[in-house]
Amino acid sequence: MAAKAGDNPDSLMTLATVFCLRNLKKTMCYQGLRNKLCLRSDIFLPSEICDKLVNVYMDLVHTDSNFEPKESFFQLFADPRSTRLTRIQLKEDIVCDRDLEAIKKQDLIELHLSYCNSLSSRSLKTLTCFRETLVSLCLFGCSLIFYRKGGAPLAFNEDTEDEGESPISRQALETDFNFQGFNRLRLLNLGGLPDEVDAENLLKPLKSLSSLDLSNVHLLGTAFLTQWKDRLAYLVLYNVDLSEELVNTVEELVNLRHLDISRESRRTSKFKMSRKILSAIVQRLVNLISLDISGHVMLDNCTVSPCEEAMGRPSNEPCKSSIYPFKELKRPLQFLGLYDTTLCNVTHIPAYKVTGSKNEDQVLNAIEAYTEFRPELAHRAINQLFDIARIQHCSQLLRALQLVIAALKCHKFDKSIQVTGSAALFYLTNTEYRSDQSVRLRREVIQVVLNGMEQYQEVTVQRNCCLTLCNFSIPEELEFQYSRVNQLLLKILEPARQDESIQRIAVHLCNALVCQVDNHHKEAVGKMGFVKTMLNLIQKKLQDRLCDQVMEFSWSALWNITDETPDNCQMFLNCRGMNLFLDCLQEFPDKQELHRNMLGLLGNVAEVKALRPQLVTPQFISVFSNLLDSKADGIEVSYNACGVLSHIMFDGPEVWSMEEPLRDTVMDKMWDAIQSWDVSSRRNINYRSFEPILRLLPQSIAPVSQHWATWALFNLVSVYPSKYCPLLIKEGGICLLERVLELESSHPDTKDMAQKVMEQCENFKEDPMEINHAQEVNLGQRG
Repeated sequence: MAAKAGDNPDSLMTLATVFCLRNLKKTMCYQGLRNKLCLRSDIFLPSEICDKLVNVYMDLVHTDSNFEPKESFFQLFADPRSTRLTRIQLKEDIVCDRDLEAIKKQDLIELHLSYCNSLSSRSLKTLTCFRETLVSLCLFGCSLIFYRKGGAPLAFNEDTEDEGESPISRQALETDFNFQGFNRLRLLNLGGLPDEVDAENLLKPLKSLSSLDLSNVHLLGTAFLTQWKDRLAYLVLYNVDLSEELVNTVEELVNLRHLDISRESRRTSKFKMSRKILSAIVQRLVNLISLDISGHVMLDNCTVSPCEEAMGRPSNEPCKSSIYPFKELKRPLQFLGLYDTTLCNVTHIPAYKVTGSKNEDQVLNAIEAYTEFRPELAHRAINQLFDIARIQHCSQLLRALQLVIAALKCHKFDKSIQVTGSAALFYLTNTEYRSDQSVRLRREVIQVVLNGMEQYQEVTVQRNCCLTLCNFSIPEELEFQYSRVNQLLLKILEPARQDESIQRIAVHLCNALVCQVDNHHKEAVGKMGFVKTMLNLIQKKLQDRLCDQVMEFSWSALWNITDETPDNCQMFLNCRGMNLFLDCLQEFPDKQELHRNMLGLLGNVAEVKALRPQLVTPQFISVFSNLLDSKADGIEVSYNACGVLSHIMFDGPEVWSMEEPLRDTVMDKMWDAIQSWDVSSRRNINYRSFEPILRLLPQSIAPVSQHWATWALFNLVSVYPSKYCPLLIKEGGICLLERVLELESSHPDTKDMAQKVMEQCENFKEDPMEINHAQEVNLGQRG
């Protein structure tokens, strides 16, 4: 059988690394003074392992809420005699100055820092410790590294405050740093360099750069770029204002293989990209294999007219190009960025990979190319993918899912990415695509969705995430994150007034999560405050005099979570659940679904012997007795009311301490109700165990309770034999039914039904294939 999308297992190296990081004290560390983590003295780790440990550590910190950052983690790599670091990637605010200082003795070759806003100029000093070995350095989005932390603020007054001057501009700029001595540095990313920093002076000492990224950098002049014209192969000038001077300078860099002069949007572009400029770039930069001109206004003279268009299927041959300047290419480009330009819509584009918005392939290329450093573009591309998945059909499902997951992981704190990404995931995981997805891939989706729910309390993100979770088999597919998902849903439901749609979806998910799970799961969720949260929701709906899906789902969830779980039943009673039951019954006398759910829940409470005395009051018994006559939801309300009373009757006449109603009167009503039910009724209930019913069989205290239990078994094994005959046999029900036949106190009708139940099970054992599939498929879940 072919593997499903995304089913490749993790490497043994990755699995071992994650295990070590989760169990540092048990594997490679011990706890030293002041709880400081220390590396064991008998350990030496080569760079392949150390690099992996650091990089996976950063991934876990950002993507796994259960993983706690270790304050002294980087100190483990302080001594190059026992640990060797060479290539590491650190990101976001968790990285601070002392982390870099801890590893300053390492001979780093590659250091990738992005969005590290906790770094100050102290870290610039630390960087000089790596100057003799560093080949690749990224400081993208680390603008605060060029300012002294805690330095005296520059003078400012109320006028500058009103002008919107940023706090950064009031800190002391570090003026003593440049790249003097970084002789081996070849690749440098300074994206987001503050305007106050003179890029030219900063870069002047670097003689051998082959790759330079100056995204979003304000350049006072451009001639300095020519100092690397013989070496520079990769140049990124994203969101750098183009001018004729800059274009002329770029054209002198004849060894460029990758050139990016794109912009975020055409709306912010004053420069017009003409046929002449593009032709000059193609003619002068003959080594180009990658070009990005996204976000530029294109003059009409760039494209061929329809009558000149080459015939046939879309081609990437330069001679057929629909874009005039690219006809001069000697071979197709490996990459061509045309996102947010009119050129992406033409027929023949001489490139193997194109970003744009014309089709799914261009959109996916855009997400892939722009996710890491341009979330503003990735956000728009994911939004377009959302439309493709929603309106059309996504043909590259695995790639689409992996790209959206990567974007959500990379930009956990970017609200726009989280909104569009979670919306796209909803459509990419629905029934249409489900059969193509592996367990591993779907688990990755669940994890990033829960990350979004954790990080954002904003309505749109919460709604998208909850809706996406509805695409999964619940509780089975969510069981590996069972505690976490329940905690997040209960947190959503805490506010006194919540968005109605989110509330409805969250309650539905809560209900599904406690249906068909083991009792220890239910007990754990009960301790999280599940019962109280549901009762609070019911209380709010009562105050609003509104019986909607939230009200019904809340009672249904309580029915499920109290099933065979005495502690949760006790919580229900302690939180004044019985009062809410009576109030709902009075306020909504005609709501059949509501009555069924409430009586199902009380049936669970009545199964707990220690709690039954709290139900034996004139008020409650009268209510249960009156509900025996209910025709709501078929027989369900009457059946459940009779079940509650059957357990109470089983405790004997001595617990019946009230004068009214009389015990015999209520038992007579129970007999009449049972006689009125159709034994072939199809049920909206699901028993995981018959134990609460079976305990009512071999007894003479309350023959009516015995009769109710026997009727329940007869109905279930007759209508759903394939489900309930094996269950009854497995739980020893046949022996107990034989004892019913032996008891003189058993009613003749009860004995007759008990005999029929035994015969039904015997017939099923002889011919198990003879079942009613249609009825089986329509069996509802409890609650």
